[in-house]
Amino acid sequence: MIEWLSWLVPKFKIPTWQDGVLVISIIIAGYLIQKYLLSKLIQWIGYLFVKGKRPFIGRVVKEFNKAICGAFLTVVIFASLSLLLEVSLFENEKTSNIFITLTVLFIFKGIYDVLTYFGKHPNSFSLLKKDDEVIKPYVIRLLKVITVILSIVTIASFWKFNLNGFLTGIGLTGVAVAFSIRETLTHIVSGMAIALDKPFQIGDWITTEDQKIDGVVQDINLRSTLINTMDKGLVYVPNSYLVNKPIFNLANRPKRKCEFFTYLSHENSEESIRSLCSSLHEQIVLHPRIESKLITVTIDEMYAQSFRMYVRFYVMTNDQGELLQVRQDILFALHDLIKRQEITLCSAQEDIAL
Repeated sequence: MIEWLSWLVPKFKIPTWQDGVLVISIIIAGYLIQKYLLSKLIQWIGYLFVKGKRPFIGRVVKEFNKAICGAFLTVVIFASLSLLLEVSLFENEKTSNIFITLTVLFIFKGIYDVLTYFGKHPNSFSLLKKDDEVIKPYVIRLLKVITVILSIVTIASFWKFNLNGFLTGIGLTGVAVAFSIRETLTHIVSGMAIALDKPFQIGDWITTEDQKIDGVVQDINLRSTLINTMDKGLVYVPNSYLVNKPIFNLANRPKRKCEFFTYLSHENSEESIRSLCSSLHEQIVLHPRIESKLITVTIDEMYAQSFRMYVRFYVMTNDQGELLQVRQDILFALHDLIKRQEITLCSAQEDIAL
């Protein structure tokens, strides 16, 4: 019934049903051992490294848990089948290649699992500086791609795959493929430029010169950057777009500029207008959150029916909500001064510039 296995394992002994029951029992026992004993042991070893102030090694050990357990169960299965058939599957050419292939797969799976964890938790990747919030996820993604490629090449070598011919074929078609995916390659190269130049970090608030992009950086991957904007939600921006645009990083500003205009009618006397500007300047200086040395309150333009009063000051914060709160305080102060000094306002929309 199992004679067809002779092409894979020549000269094997046909087992009895008692041998089959024994092998199945061994495999079940191996499965239970790896699930309830080996897995717990690996987790405990990882905990010891974390407790010994080596969290990086501890996390690597924990993430290799599934790969180690899978490799252990593979050894149990091959050893059991060798016992069943009375032929060493570890020494037979074809079956040994299968065993080596599975072992290599588990090794690379462990590496891939480690990189996947650190991709989701880049701050735990202690081999890089803690402030490299951009380059960490990018490097980790590149390492994952390299891991997959190495695993394929390594496994192909075990099966005597003609890598030279394969690489030659890639070389012949590489130009055509590169041309067809040139835009994707541009995004990837641009992502590398962002990772190296580090114009912004994950969590930074950035905006472009044309104001089309304005939000907080959530993630940077090989092709695009994920930005959480206030009005459009999550936006995937191609890396090449960001590289070719002037970018303002607003994350670390110690102060924010606030400015507005008020239009005063020509019915007001020059003295009253000057008095309003002086009084408002004094009110702004008194505000505890405003930089006192960088305040401008002046008449900067004249129209057919009004003067334009220009107000500019800097708030000592980088928080948008606090900026708006301070702006509100100054607007209310201006409103109170206008009422007390009986200043007449003018609508800017109906005026004509001289």
